[in-house]
Amino acid sequence: MIYVFFGIIIVAIVLAMIRLILGPTTPDRVVALDTLTTISTALLVLLGLFFERFIYIDVALIYAVLGFVGVLTVARYFEGGL
Repeated sequence: MIYVFFGIIIVAIVLAMIRLILGPTTPDRVVALDTLTTISTALLVLLGLFFERFIYIDVALIYAVLGFVGVLTVARYFEGGL
């Protein structure tokens, strides 16, 4: 059953990478990068459950917070407020 989840995550990564490469505007690419961050966080949590190593979940939380702050920074930059 967990291999089905890995397959879904791989498909989501491929689709987000296509949007990142082909995105017509810069905000589209930023949203695709944020989506990849979210998918990577989900992958880390899934790996933590699969290997029964809960350090992956802690790393996923830190990665999610850094991704959120990064997207906020880029959004403020594009808005002209930085």
